[in-house]
Amino acid sequence: MNARVLISVMDSAKFNSKSPTIRRILKEAQELASSPSPDYCAAPSESDLFEWHFTFKGPPNSVYSQGIYHGRIVLPPAYPLRPPSFRFMTPSGRFETNREICLSISGHHEETWQPAWGIRTALVALRSFMETDAKGQLGGLDTTDQIRKHLAAESLSYLCPACGKTNADIIKDCHEQSESNGILSSGAPEIEVPSELKMGWKDEMSPETTVGKSPDQPAEATPPAQSDTHSGSLRPESNLNRTASAVRATNSRRSPTQNGPAVSMRVGQAQHPSLPPGVPRWLDQLIIFLIVILAAAILHRLMSTAATTV
Repeated sequence: MNARVLISVMDSAKFNSKSPTIRRILKEAQELASSPSPDYCAAPSESDLFEWHFTFKGPPNSVYSQGIYHGRIVLPPAYPLRPPSFRFMTPSGRFETNREICLSISGHHEETWQPAWGIRTALVALRSFMETDAKGQLGGLDTTDQIRKHLAAESLSYLCPACGKTNADIIKDCHEQSESNGILSSGAPEIEVPSELKMGWKDEMSPETTVGKSPDQPAEATPPAQSDTHSGSLRPESNLNRTASAVRATNSRRSPTQNGPAVSMRVGQAQHPSLPPGVPRWLDQLIIFLIVILAAAILHRLMSTAATTV
């Protein structure tokens, strides 16, 4: 896990250097190799650019301070849009071994990972999580501090089959590289762990993109969508608009033959108003005829009276 590994990977023709994901991974690998830390290191394997190995010292002033812990990092094809997953290979008494860990805002939805974060930030955050109280915490193992100190002492001799070195030898190389680069004298670069960054087991994370709430803190980064009931109470006119649109859509789907009888019926009703039930139409016409005859007789009588008077 040194610069030679990075050169070997970069010289390989097994990947597309034009891919944004590949360029991002190579950039981070180069940055970690050129600015190593005496407390941790990470590098891609010689055969797979998406599989890394990491090693770091236990957090100071903790039961893990005398230990050195090793593990694997798996980068997803969509990295950095999706977070890397970490898997501890060295027993620590804090985390389960060989179980994938993902980092995100909520700790339950990997989609809340921020692409601006990188492997170095995630590695420093994971190291800082070790010194938190494991009791009641996600991934915390129920064991004693004495066992954790015993595992820390044994961790130095752990030998990774892929790396071919013990944890103690790997950290020794990191220390020497930092010293040769002048980092020990000038001080290692400070990496600020985002306060909203949390960890979670990958096999327990939600596959959906909708961000939920973690048990201890609500995920405020993505507010929940409003329900239909809530939207209706705020904007009642939206229901009327939807009803009017539905009526227009229904009318537009009617065929001309369906519209024809309806129009004819409405015209017929306007020309011939409906009569009270039981009254025949000829009786109505007879009444009108008698009224006309009576009016003509009255008019004739008035004209005759006027002529006699004259």
